[in-house]
Amino acid sequence: MEHRTQGGTAAPRMGRRSVLHAGMAAAAVACAGPLAHAQGAAAKLTISYPTRSGASWPLWLAKHAGLYEKHGFDAKLDFGVHPAGIAALVSGQAQMINYGLEQIIAAASRDPSLVMMGSSLNKGNFSLVAHSSVSKVEDLKGKRIGVGRLGDTLYVYTLALLKKYGMGPRDVQWVSTGTDASARANMLTGGQLDAALMVAPSYFRLEPMGYRTLDTLANHADIFVSTAYVFKKSWVKDNPDAPTRLIMAHAEAIKRFYDDKAFAVEAYRAFDPQPQATVERLYDTYAAKNILDRVPLLQKAAVESAVERVQTDNAAVKDVNVSQIVDMGPVRKLIADGYFRKLFGAGVAQEEERKLAASF
Repeated sequence: MEHRTQGGTAAPRMGRRSVLHAGMAAAAVACAGPLAHAQGAAAKLTISYPTRSGASWPLWLAKHAGLYEKHGFDAKLDFGVHPAGIAALVSGQAQMINYGLEQIIAAASRDPSLVMMGSSLNKGNFSLVAHSSVSKVEDLKGKRIGVGRLGDTLYVYTLALLKKYGMGPRDVQWVSTGTDASARANMLTGGQLDAALMVAPSYFRLEPMGYRTLDTLANHADIFVSTAYVFKKSWVKDNPDAPTRLIMAHAEAIKRFYDDKAFAVEAYRAFDPQPQATVERLYDTYAAKNILDRVPLLQKAAVESAVERVQTDNAAVKDVNVSQIVDMGPVRKLIADGYFRKLFGAGVAQEEERKLAASF
């Protein structure tokens, strides 16, 4: 059941008694994980993620900092490239996945058993990278731009960025590179491409070779690159408080991220052993642009954008009832209980109000 605040835009104003009650409720929820752990064995579960990148940072931090254990879970993190993670979730081998909306919506068009219950990222750390001879995006007109294939999400992201500069799909030459980011980088350095959308930190190594970043998706709030915490509806029914505790573990991981750069870098390198300087630079990028969301409410515009992208290749997506695969009830309840304000401070209320107004 979804908890909606007054007008659907902000957490309700609470009197002293209500504040005390909400604080006690938040404290009770916060203690649920450790209490369950103290009374018995922690619940075992597997969480699958599809990419070794900053999108997986909250999971890595939660594991590295012992936050899963704090909330009563014996969690195993499993790296599974799409569609392996979705298959693991559907089969019951995994209990949660942290995936991009496009993949989830495409999967939901075939299997309505999935539900999204939180989102820790709505900005993409993709950058449009080109050789130094290309000084601005407009110079790419008529040039060769690499994408996985025509119509895929990388193509759609690139096209959305080009449109910001008055360019359309026929203004450039699209070159298929396959899904491997390394292949895209090799084709760029080999002279087969003039530009390509690359994710950090993979493009860092290209800069000393004379390649430059023309623009990044994170500079544009209306180009959504979103992930979601996804569960199977039947598992949520059998474990009704588990999604809330996992959302809390990841929120506390994001708090640790913004508070402790050294620990965040250490946690990243524990799962993806990139050079220290590389991860520190990646951290600075994420922190400066607030890429990890403190309030994990999935935005309607993000879902609508993902549906539009997926429809290009999958007409069945238009028949998906989005309201049946999105449940922000647990996040809204945590907002009403004052959990995020207690965790991040009163300043997070503005983010709560903004997201409540634009969420499900």
